[in-house]
Amino acid sequence: MEKIKDFVLNNVIFRNVTAVVLGLIIGGQINMGILKLGMKILPLPDGVDLNKIETIAANIGKYTFPHFINVFLAHGLGTLLAAFICVKLAKSQHFNLAMVVGFLFFIGGIMAVSMIPAPLTFNIIDLIGAYIPMAWIGYFLAMKKHSIK
Repeated sequence: MEKIKDFVLNNVIFRNVTAVVLGLIIGGQINMGILKLGMKILPLPDGVDLNKIETIAANIGKYTFPHFINVFLAHGLGTLLAAFICVKLAKSQHFNLAMVVGFLFFIGGIMAVSMIPAPLTFNIIDLIGAYIPMAWIGYFLAMKKHSIK
């Protein structure tokens, strides 16, 4: 058991890969949690099922500005916290791993833009502001007091 513990804590590649995976999983959950919390505060338009992209796309014209703010916050905070968690857990390459997390969330954002016909201005703001900059902020915040060795 001690050998396993030493491997997990000291193996740089294992720690870094685990940090990225956990960051992505937790960040994705945070993203969805913010979307669902936003739905409680500001219900989605009639006919929208958050779990079915077709219904989102079909009713995108019914979305209001606050709906888009909620989506941006979900994307941005999910990415920020994913990068933060990744950096806190990683053994090395903190900046690079934070950027990997940001880039993977960015790829998810590109996929969403290609599937959901949201307004162009929102798509541009979301893709430019919610992923790579938020990953950088997550990295910066995590490195202020990097405690895990």
